[in-house]
Amino acid sequence: MVALHPCLCYTKNILEVLVSTISIVNSLKQSDIFFQFTPTQLELVANLCQEVTFQKDDLIFKENSSSKELYVIVQGEVDIFVDPSLVSSVDLGSENKVIATLRRGQSFGEVALVDEGLRSASACASQKDTRLLIIPRDKLIMLCDTYPQLGYRLMYNLAADLAMKIRNTDLRIREQLLYTPQDKK
Repeated sequence: MVALHPCLCYTKNILEVLVSTISIVNSLKQSDIFFQFTPTQLELVANLCQEVTFQKDDLIFKENSSSKELYVIVQGEVDIFVDPSLVSSVDLGSENKVIATLRRGQSFGEVALVDEGLRSASACASQKDTRLLIIPRDKLIMLCDTYPQLGYRLMYNLAADLAMKIRNTDLRIREQLLYTPQDKK
């Protein structure tokens, strides 16, 4: 077996990092929370990301666990669910309740950027080979402090994304409250 010259190994590593960064930048472009980011801003964020693959039914994080990361879906789907026994003293059964299914380009765990509180729900991969970008809160906040325009754009986009999620949740609650099955009329 022929060994590569050290300079060629170094070049190969640089190319791998460059290809990985380009791939992550392209994934970030698909996410609403990075809408209207410049190529340079996307590259800065990409340098913070770790890409991880989950298999179907793999738990990403558990309800009431500490929150220190933001997640962006690159491929696959993620179910967000709650454990009824943690939410209510009334017996609602022991089966987890899926409250949302998220797809490519969507983000979750964003509340961690604001308050570092406990997770309000659990997240689980609902398809095989679900790929996620994981962005650590501390590094992202430091980046926002260093580049205020990037920080402003990110917080603006996060606020818009959270507002949309709140509106969707409000609509679902209204539908559940107002829905009357035909057999009860």
